[in-house]
Amino acid sequence: MKRLVLTALVWCAATASSVPRVDVVIRGGTIYTGAEAPPFVGDVELEGDRIVYVGRARGTAAAKVIDARGMIVAPGLIDAHTHPDSYIRSSDPKARLNLPWLAQGVSTVVIGVDGYGTFEVSKDSHALEASGIGTNIVPFVGFGSIRQHVLGQDARAPTSAELSEEKRLAAAAMCEGAYGLSTGLFYPPQSFAKTEEVAAVAGEAGKRGGMYDTHQRDESNYAIGLLASTREAIEIGRIAGTPVHFAHLKALGVPVQGQAPALIATIEAARRAGQIVTADQYPWLASGSSVDAALVPSWAMDGGYAKLLARFDDPPTLVRLKTEMAENLRRRGGAESLLLTAQGQPWSGKTLAQIATQWQLSPIDAAIRILRTPDAAGTGPAGTDVASFNMIDRDVDLIMKQRWVVTSSDGSNGHPRQYATFPRLYRTYVRDRKVIGLGQFIRRSTGATADMYQIPQRGYLRRGYYADVVVLDPKRYAPRADYLHPRVTSVGVAALFVNGRLALSDGAATGIAAGRALLRPRPAGCGQ
Repeated sequence: MKRLVLTALVWCAATASSVPRVDVVIRGGTIYTGAEAPPFVGDVELEGDRIVYVGRARGTAAAKVIDARGMIVAPGLIDAHTHPDSYIRSSDPKARLNLPWLAQGVSTVVIGVDGYGTFEVSKDSHALEASGIGTNIVPFVGFGSIRQHVLGQDARAPTSAELSEEKRLAAAAMCEGAYGLSTGLFYPPQSFAKTEEVAAVAGEAGKRGGMYDTHQRDESNYAIGLLASTREAIEIGRIAGTPVHFAHLKALGVPVQGQAPALIATIEAARRAGQIVTADQYPWLASGSSVDAALVPSWAMDGGYAKLLARFDDPPTLVRLKTEMAENLRRRGGAESLLLTAQGQPWSGKTLAQIATQWQLSPIDAAIRILRTPDAAGTGPAGTDVASFNMIDRDVDLIMKQRWVVTSSDGSNGHPRQYATFPRLYRTYVRDRKVIGLGQFIRRSTGATADMYQIPQRGYLRRGYYADVVVLDPKRYAPRADYLHPRVTSVGVAALFVNGRLALSDGAATGIAAGRALLRPRPAGCGQ
């Protein structure tokens, strides 16, 4: 009997020692790996900041077990275009957790977009990481930041020396870890740059394997028109020798609604010719903008805000301004289509038409009154954020179906897309309207995005990859924010791991700031 007991004890000890043990097992979920492969039921195992196993259940022991039966298990979502500065740059550690994104299941956000990214990429990225942020960040260097540093707000071409300095700053930023050059050619002073200047600066990204990411010059017919603007961006990429990525691709405003087929055909032609051309998109019919960007012609912004105020005070110039602002308002669909979303202002939550009626002014005069109200620093107008209802379903749907389009929020303050983009895409376009399938939704929010931006070891559930993993409840995953209540967190994320650490549990932030600055590996030709 003693021999039998001893034998049993030895067998149990050997069995126990042969069972793998890890930090976390996410058990029994329906796994979407981020690739195009079909889902399967199984386990995902995490050790430290890495994924160590993805597959059928193997009985692994773990310090923490997540019961994911009936849940979707996927890579942490990647937001391809964001404006999270009021969170990740906040003095409040809780705000820096970036909860609007965590609550959607997002583990990584692309920043520095629309031309606004700092050229001090290394310094900025390391400072953000050191401060404690909840999501990973993928930085771009902004053409606007570079141009404003060198030329200020002036509407002119750079001198040879100034262009050399713009290129030097772009090259240095790429060597510091930027993923490419972003532009916002719709916005002054970037709009003052000609194609050749932009291509020359973008070439510094191209030489170092980076991307040209653009809020193109015209998404409507403000300047050169949607299709000509699309061709310009493609030409910039060709000259610069860099992939072209269209930020928040759309047909914006009454004059171009219905042009999505022609827009897509233009991009498809470039792709057939051998160029790498991709895009991201948000699933909303209203864009996020500002009163000045939506209505004020770019020539009136030459020299900045002080010069704009002086133009308002000059009667002949004011007549011209009002005429062109009225035409821009028509492009946007009229005063009823602009919802004023800035927080803490007398006009918050009202349309431009409603506040104009309240003030007994024309919509244009009401807009000018808003623009004349300075911010605390006196360097710009206060509270001009708007949600601009300017897109139609058939354009949005068609763009969404393209295989080269991934998901972004363009999440900015005052617009519900900051809090609710990915759940809205799932609820409205996957479950309710069935524009795309569940697998496409996950693929275009994870692996496809990581591939486009060349983000190493992210976007997939694969052994050895970083442990960014989301567990979604398919029955509960839903947006809660809307246009009148834009700052309401989404629901339905059972768990979100960022670099192997539990950042969100049952919709609540754990307080762990596990985000990292994902600087691009140093390109060749950058020296030591």
